[in-house]
Amino acid sequence: MSLLIRKYKSVAGMMQEERIDDPDRIDRYMRIFDKDDIKKLETGVKVFIEKDEWQLLP
Repeated sequence: MSLLIRKYKSVAGMMQEERIDDPDRIDRYMRIFDKDDIKKLETGVKVFIEKDEWQLLP
């Protein structure tokens, strides 16, 4: 089962981490990435979109 990790800064300025393990939610989030980012995520590399950090773990 894959795990998608999202690190972001909340409105209050604190760093938050969201761990997504639901396959349906992971599929929905993967639609926001372009092909190059998806290839990076599949190899475990961290991807940054605006201020959010994303990482996919197998």
